[in-house]
Amino acid sequence: MLPQSTDVLVIGAGNAAFAAAHAAREHGCRVTVLERAPEDEAGGNTRFTAGAMRFAYRGVDDLVALMPDLTEEELATTDFGTYSEEQFFDDMYRVTEYRTDPDLCELLVTRSRETMLWMRSRGIRFAPIYGRQAFKIDGRFKFWGGLTVEAYGGGPGLLEAWQQACVRDGIDIIYQARAERLIVKDGKVTGAMVRHNGTDQPVMATSVVIASGGFEANPEWRTRYLGPGWDLAKVRGSRFNTGEGIRMALDIGAAPYGNWSGCHAVGWERNAPEFGDLAVGDHFQKHSYPWGIMLNARGERFVDEGADFRNYTYAKYGRVILEQPGQFAWQVFDAKVSDLLRPEYRIKEVTKVKADTLEDLCAKLDDVDGERAMETIGAYNQSVQTDIPYDPNVKDGRCTKGLAVRKSNWANTLDTPPFEAYAVTCGITFTFGGLRIDTSGRVLDQDLEPLEGLYAAGELVGGIFYFNYPGGTGLMSGSVFGRLAGKSAGEHAGPQG
Repeated sequence: MLPQSTDVLVIGAGNAAFAAAHAAREHGCRVTVLERAPEDEAGGNTRFTAGAMRFAYRGVDDLVALMPDLTEEELATTDFGTYSEEQFFDDMYRVTEYRTDPDLCELLVTRSRETMLWMRSRGIRFAPIYGRQAFKIDGRFKFWGGLTVEAYGGGPGLLEAWQQACVRDGIDIIYQARAERLIVKDGKVTGAMVRHNGTDQPVMATSVVIASGGFEANPEWRTRYLGPGWDLAKVRGSRFNTGEGIRMALDIGAAPYGNWSGCHAVGWERNAPEFGDLAVGDHFQKHSYPWGIMLNARGERFVDEGADFRNYTYAKYGRVILEQPGQFAWQVFDAKVSDLLRPEYRIKEVTKVKADTLEDLCAKLDDVDGERAMETIGAYNQSVQTDIPYDPNVKDGRCTKGLAVRKSNWANTLDTPPFEAYAVTCGITFTFGGLRIDTSGRVLDQDLEPLEGLYAAGELVGGIFYFNYPGGTGLMSGSVFGRLAGKSAGEHAGPQG
């Protein structure tokens, strides 16, 4: 039942929203969470994520503190490495081309580990990402790319744990409750008008936290801000992330901020549905392209598949695929790397061709100039520097020479049958533009003054990501800034019994 009032009103019910709700609850506040979706589709993009979380850690002892159930065998057979704050800063600045807001980035990096430990104290469990982030070499797993840990059970598991914590801590979640506008009185945000059970009702609150995602599921906004053609992208996650939280804040004078023409977009199953499918989850993604090549409709390579670890390129290559003729590409592999392909390539909902010769494979690539594809593969094979050792755990420098589009690492000749190819298009995850906040999580107005009573967290916070994104940083950002916003909202509301 929708309450008439609460101390802290949280709009949204994904990872960032729940982090905010629990941080506010720690201040003794009554907390109400509004979820626009029905319960079986609740959770925003969190429900669709694989659950990876990037955070700074000094070594295995930090990981054991977070995952005390690691076995002796796991510890003995795994090189977890380290991921320092300096490395995290370097990755953030490098992939955002030094555009990331320095104050927000500092909070993200320096509070990442403590936030993970705080989440564990709230009942969230974590596990190493063996299946997607490590390869076993000489009997020992080695992690790469600065990404080691995921929420237990992925995104669905993370949501379930947050929801159980809400029951334990007395936080109410109201489903199919759509916040339509913010209520402002004497310059202060005092609640929201909410549509629930067919009627519009005000819910008054001392503090409001908006954590309802970006505008990736809004084709009109995508085309307006990201540019022509973005209405054709598939939506990886929730159909409910249409930018309503951003709009409500802008309507009362909030400052827009960040990379409004940028987004997180990946290679995604070409024939996937318009929005994410909960039965398939994140498995429409196709992220093993560093081990093969990608061809467009002209039968040509168009991107450096081995420019960097997948973690640092996958979120921008969706845009590049969208720019190709027909908005698609084919990822091509041979048998030498088939055992390295991620589990998402083995699902039944996949557009795949297989052949014992390259000629037959190219003939099967729908909508592709097969003759030109054969020429491209032939030139590629001749250009591979086979004298450089191949190593999937490091940027091995095994490159091509003499091609217009270079492959910088992991260049393998395509010469061992059977050959496989997978059709992909662009899948948009979340948008980078959003609201401007200060280092307390308060939403700022266009004079860069706080809008009293209003806080924000998650995908709708602008200024953190530009152009690209280091894998696993979205959930970490939502957790850090959700906790921050909830703490500030709780302090503003004060204990109300």
